Amino acid sequence: MALTSTIYTFDINLADTDRAVYETLSLRVACHPSETPESLVTRVLAYCLEYQEGIGFSGGVSDGAEPAIAIRDLSGAWVAWIDVGYPDAARLHRAAKLAPRVAVYVHKDPAVFLRQLAGERIFRAEDLALYQMDRDLLAGVVARLDRRVRFDLTITEHHLYLTIGAETLEGEVRRLTLPTT
Repeated sequence: MALTSTIYTFDINLADTDRAVYETLSLRVACHPSETPESLVTRVLAYCLEYQEGIGFSGGVSDGAEPAIAIRDLSGAWVAWIDVGYPDAARLHRAAKLAPRVAVYVHKDPAVFLRQLAGERIFRAEDLALYQMDRDLLAGVVARLDRRVRFDLTITEHHLYLTIGAETLEGEVRRLTLPTT
């Protein structure tokens, strides 16, 4: 018998002072049985960091042709392709041809990801937005993860302040650079 996805509900008060985005979000997010809690939390935080009109989660792990998060305009055209984890060079090459903006949020060791991409042919590689999520912040959120989570998220200069109940966790989203060949 196949395992089914677990649904998580996130109620988020988002205050992104870097982009002047202030929203109250209620997200229902499916976690595929093969997805780690760190990946799930990274997807949710990436959604908040990239939030704008037209954003949505894709089919996720079960739909390999789509990014974790997509932003499309009203006509359905790509605005941004946002992935989580270690997408390979061929996937990033395809994404860069489809979408004007491609972002990747890494929740594991970024050195492995950067080595994997070194020397590979990627369309508009210099325009890729690659980010490393703070692993201590992710671990803190994962430790408090429940099927229904409510938190406040403030983003200032790529620094995240996440308040769950009476506790505030913090961490930085660090920009990564592809190695030159």
